[in-house]
Amino acid sequence: MDKIHGRASLRVDATPQAVFDLITDVDRLPEWNTAIEKVLERPPGLAEGVEWTVKMHPPRMPSWTSISRVEALDRHHLRFAYETRNGDGNPSRAKWAWEVTGAGGGAEVNVTWDVDLKTADRRYFGGPIRKRQLAREVPKSLTAMANTVTARGPEGTNWTDEGRGDPSRMGRDHAAPGA
Repeated sequence: MDKIHGRASLRVDATPQAVFDLITDVDRLPEWNTAIEKVLERPPGLAEGVEWTVKMHPPRMPSWTSISRVEALDRHHLRFAYETRNGDGNPSRAKWAWEVTGAGGGAEVNVTWDVDLKTADRRYFGGPIRKRQLAREVPKSLTAMANTVTARGPEGTNWTDEGRGDPSRMGRDHAAPGA
């Protein structure tokens, strides 16, 4: 196996801008992406060419450091693309592309991933395992992201004041996209 390709989408009952703002907020990734244990390094702002580093730790897997670099950030058309690589120097790469569009009073989120496996250990061992994980993780992460974005009111209001559940727990039982 030299490559992994995948895609997932979900309709979300939130504005496209609110969804895009959550997806592109590096500090909030661990809120809805439970494969990300924590953000280790963050840029002062998101722009093309900047990098951030996270500690990945999907269920039943060892942890690793993942470094992501923004390739495209279009806030007007709500598109976001980045490349991730393992912090151990392995030349394998994953390219992620997100697009958020308006759909029936809410948002449609589409994400694709293209992984290029460069070394034998990734091709024959890590890649097949990660392919199966991503097929499960990404849809669950989209659901967790939707739960996270809809748990906040228009100006960041905490809906728990109205008895709608505890947003700090929403989405935390889901795995997430990563490299």
